[in-house]
Amino acid sequence: MNPTPAGRRRLTTMPALEAGEPASGWCQRWTGGTHSWRHRSEGGFDADRYGVVDLPEPLAQAFVLAHHYSRSWPNAKRRYGLIDLHPDAPTDAAAYAGGRLVGVAVLGIPMHDKVLTNPLPGLVPYHESLELSRLVLRDEVPANAESWFCAQMFRDAAAHGVRGLVAFSDPLPRWRATPTGPQLLMPGHVGVVYQALGAVYTGRGTARTLWLLPDGTSVIARSAAKITGGERGGNGLITRLVARGAAAPAPGEHPADWLAGALRQLGARTAAHPGNHRYVFRLGRTQAERSRVTIAMPARPYPKRDRQPVQLTIDHAA
Repeated sequence: MNPTPAGRRRLTTMPALEAGEPASGWCQRWTGGTHSWRHRSEGGFDADRYGVVDLPEPLAQAFVLAHHYSRSWPNAKRRYGLIDLHPDAPTDAAAYAGGRLVGVAVLGIPMHDKVLTNPLPGLVPYHESLELSRLVLRDEVPANAESWFCAQMFRDAAAHGVRGLVAFSDPLPRWRATPTGPQLLMPGHVGVVYQALGAVYTGRGTARTLWLLPDGTSVIARSAAKITGGERGGNGLITRLVARGAAAPAPGEHPADWLAGALRQLGARTAAHPGNHRYVFRLGRTQAERSRVTIAMPARPYPKRDRQPVQLTIDHAA
């Protein structure tokens, strides 16, 4: 093994089993930004206990920001909630639609229309095609709930004219700095849940560089470019970094200079990202409608989780 160059750190952990992996029987859950696992041996998923409803944006956003590791909210087009209708539903979950909100899925608008039009050129982006941007379930939800939740969501989306979805699975682990050392926040995914739902795997998205913050969240180059280029939408990232402790931009300060200083101040590190795994779903009210959806990328074999120890090499921010 080559030694780690000076100024870099290599973090290693044995890989956790992929959520929903058939050989493992484990399904991933999220509460308070930390992942956990539920096993199918605990008992089957009882669909009669749950319902799926449309959610108002404030409620869906609050749930995702509270529980998803990224602590970020996408540009949402449709928002769905998994409602626990049982009297024993967790009382600390938000009350809604006669039960408790225990899961959220978001169909959203990606940063660029090519995310949708490259794999689904025959569909109108943002209307007939969307991105599956978030899928978050709380700890208490039994294993196997993902497929049922998604099936209900897909059925409703198809009834509203959506004919294709693109979903990404992030293979890069995320770590959070703690007083006792780095803590694994998110182990990385190959998308076994999407595989179980029959999605078409079309390879990886674009490899890129990320800035990783000590709390495990990240800043992508596209978001940074909105600040350095003075584009619309950059204020959201500025607000986020200031909330984490960065100094606010000074009057007349060049945006690029401010961003570089803010990332250094927060202790950000850069990491080479290999590209997310991309999956595509055909939707429709009938098999005939689904069969008319053209996927313009070749189908590839489903990726498998690497059974070797996970390694992540990170550099100091420039």
